[in-house]
Amino acid sequence: MERANSKKTIAKNMSEKVLIRGGGDLASGVALRLFHAGIKLVVTEIGQPMAVRRLVSFAEAVYSNRVIIEEVTAQKSIGLQEILNCLAAGVVPVVVDPEARIRMALNPLVVIDGRMTKRAPEYDLSYAPFIIGLGPGFEVGKNCHAIVETKRGPFLGRVYWQGSAEEDTGLPEMVGNFQTERVLRAPGDGIFRARLQIGDAAKKGEVVADVDGKPVLAHFDGMVRGLLHDGQVVHTGIKVGDLDPRLDTRLCSMVSDKALAVGGGVLEAILARPEIRSGLWRS
Repeated sequence: MERANSKKTIAKNMSEKVLIRGGGDLASGVALRLFHAGIKLVVTEIGQPMAVRRLVSFAEAVYSNRVIIEEVTAQKSIGLQEILNCLAAGVVPVVVDPEARIRMALNPLVVIDGRMTKRAPEYDLSYAPFIIGLGPGFEVGKNCHAIVETKRGPFLGRVYWQGSAEEDTGLPEMVGNFQTERVLRAPGDGIFRARLQIGDAAKKGEVVADVDGKPVLAHFDGMVRGLLHDGQVVHTGIKVGDLDPRLDTRLCSMVSDKALAVGGGVLEAILARPEIRSGLWRS
C-alpha cells in the first residue's frame, strides 16, 4: 500500500511539470524563462542533436552530460528516478527521447514543442492538457492550444490563440549588413569536421570547417558564434555554423534576445490560463 501511494505521489508531482521537446537555443531560452519563474521542467532531445549554438543549448548535455547556461545547470538523465533527482536539486533534466515517450510517466500539465521542425507535429490536442507550439507548423485547435511567434519583427514573442504562426521564409535574421552569408552550410553529404572553435575570429575566405574535405568558408570577417560537433553526419545545405560580424565573444554564451522574447510569450500563455497557472505553482 505504501509503495502504491508513493507511485501516486510521484505521478501527481510530475503532472505539475512542463515538458519541452527540443533543447536547441530557442527552446533553451524558453526553458530559462520558465526556470527563473519557478517552473520545474524536463527537456527531451534526439540522440545526436544538431544544435549549432551549442553554448546556449541544453541539448549540449547529451554530449557533455552536464551543461551550464547563464548559471542554470542541465544534466543528461536516464529514467524517472534520475529526472526526479535533478528536479529536486534544481537542475534541468535532459532526456534522450526522440519520441518523448517519457511523457507517459511524467504526465506533464504543459508540453512545449520547441523542435522547430516547421511542419505539423505528429499528435493532436489529446497529447497534453495544454500544448504550446513555437513557430510555423502548428494550428491552434488542431495540434496545439496556443502558438508563440518566432519570426523577428513586430509579432515576435506574441501569443496566438487562433490560427497559425507566420510562414517560414528560410532567411536568417539580419546582423549588421549580413543575412544569408551568416549561416554556414554543408557543401555536401559527409562527416563534419571543425577547423575553428566557437568564439574564434575568422577572416573572409578562411576555412571554418569541412565536410569530407570540402571546405566551409567564411563569407566575411566575423566571429564563429556556433558550430556543430565534430563527427556529425550532415547533408548538403544543412546549417553547420553561424558567423557573426560583431566581434564580441560574450554573444557566444548569451541567450539571444529572440529566444528570451519567445520565452516571455510562452510564460504569458501559461499565465493566461488559470487552471494551468494554478497547477504549475501548486505547493
